[in-house]
Amino acid sequence: MKKIIFVLITLCCMLFNTSCEQIVKEVNMADYIEADSLKSSTFDATLAIRDALEYCKKNKVSKLVFPKATYRVTPSYASEKYVFVSNNDAGLKAFLFDLTGVDGLEIEGNDSEFILEGFVCPFLLDNSKSVTIRNLKIDYKRPFHSEGVIVGSGKGYVDLTFSDEFPYEVRSEALRFKDANGTVYPYGSLLEFNTEKRETEFKAFDRWLWKGALQAEKLSDDVVRVYEEGVVGRNGNIIVFGAANRLIPAFTISDSENVLLENINIYHCGGMGVIAQRTKDIELNKVFVSPRPDGGRMISATADATHFVNCSGYLRMIDCLFENQKDDATNIHGIYAVIDKIVSPTEIIVRLKHRQQHGFDFIKKGMTLEFEDSRSLISMGTRTVADVRRLNKETTLVTFTEAIPAEAKLKDPVANVDFFPEVLIQGCTIQNNRARGLLLGSRGKIVIDKNYFHTPGSAILFEGDGYYWYEQSGVRDVTITNNVFDNCNFGNDTWGIGCIGVGTRIDKDRETSRYHRNIKVENNTFKIFDPCIAYLYCVDGFTFKNNKVEMSDKYEYVRDETRRFAITTSDNITIEE
Repeated sequence: MKKIIFVLITLCCMLFNTSCEQIVKEVNMADYIEADSLKSSTFDATLAIRDALEYCKKNKVSKLVFPKATYRVTPSYASEKYVFVSNNDAGLKAFLFDLTGVDGLEIEGNDSEFILEGFVCPFLLDNSKSVTIRNLKIDYKRPFHSEGVIVGSGKGYVDLTFSDEFPYEVRSEALRFKDANGTVYPYGSLLEFNTEKRETEFKAFDRWLWKGALQAEKLSDDVVRVYEEGVVGRNGNIIVFGAANRLIPAFTISDSENVLLENINIYHCGGMGVIAQRTKDIELNKVFVSPRPDGGRMISATADATHFVNCSGYLRMIDCLFENQKDDATNIHGIYAVIDKIVSPTEIIVRLKHRQQHGFDFIKKGMTLEFEDSRSLISMGTRTVADVRRLNKETTLVTFTEAIPAEAKLKDPVANVDFFPEVLIQGCTIQNNRARGLLLGSRGKIVIDKNYFHTPGSAILFEGDGYYWYEQSGVRDVTITNNVFDNCNFGNDTWGIGCIGVGTRIDKDRETSRYHRNIKVENNTFKIFDPCIAYLYCVDGFTFKNNKVEMSDKYEYVRDETRRFAITTSDNITIEE
């Protein structure tokens, strides 16, 4: 009996010790960085942050706390990882916070600011669970885009001045941007912004540059003349030189679960503010993608504020601010792979077509894939995946439990239909950015409630296509309610027509294709100078009722479209003006 009691006591002690090891523990960065060090403009906090994070991972610490301060970060001691990031550029990237494999960690910033220098990404969450990041700010000493103030223009040229924030050189008659260390920051487009309104200039178009650095000459110490055929601009406005690549997102989230970002300011990043792929249950609460209020920049993020690809569970954006980013506020969609080869009645090789989708492994054993016609996006049926063999970053051999649809052919797209996020976007402000507001492509329930929109293109756009971007969409249940649409559509037509529109690439069988379904627009306020509220096609189920429409003279109306509801090839439309 004594022996049994001793064994029981020993086991209890072992269990007690194990439980003690798992008790909530907190690490404070003050134990890794002396306060006086942070006062130095040359102190690099990267290594200390890495050390603290490694300790948290090894000891299953549940909270990492940063005393409020400004932390300078460089790539010199950052971790490196080759990552494939959907709709961004893949590559070997440097990360400050590599949270790969973390399970149950809260990072408390206490309103700290992280100033990054060079090509280093702030956060990577890869196969991570239950991660909360809150109360911090992200900015870069040298932005990845550049901005020049127009001081003159003529046929085929524009004269610009640049602030010290955008160092440059004219070498061999070409304009190149750089940082203090001489690192080059390539650009790939030009876009004019209205300085007073802090938005894209009325009806301005992107000028895409395919030949690299523009021809230029210095007229004086302060003025540079840049040559480009057809370039125009108004004195006092800003020409934004868009970053040539999407290399440096602020938050890269992949194959993770239960992620909360709360009270975070992303003043700048060299890609998307938040990009999440194959991730379940994400919430952004008070995430602000916006230029720093005490600075003079026009642009915040150089691409979308947020972007979500093949995610599932819940996707919430609550009380966020997305403004002055170089692309949309959000894009929520799946990925299409296309049939590259039919190996047998039950085997196909699929290819990821867009270069920013290479390496995106979304097909899994047991998954249900839908076959669609590439030009009409009409479904040909679904099949269950029996086996998957990745051949390389672009191609995958897929075996099904039964024969593929008889009408399936090369170049037709396939996509997952098992998992879609339920989306809630509520209380957000979306304004002054390039292009559109919300691109909605989830087949889960979507609620867009109590938001404010002032976008140069469509505030809400339903897209998807099987032969260009290869983004799966096709909504099934959308409620748009209690929002304010304030003079949207002041940009060019390539950014959408109508406050609420369809931009899906369907050029075959529009009479029978019904790609988007069940969209309800109720109890909203539309302040419009452009009479087109809704531009829809290939929709089954659209209800517009109890909305308030106010005409505005804030902008000149110059479109040919005069219909308030431009709706074609659609069914079950109810409009109560």
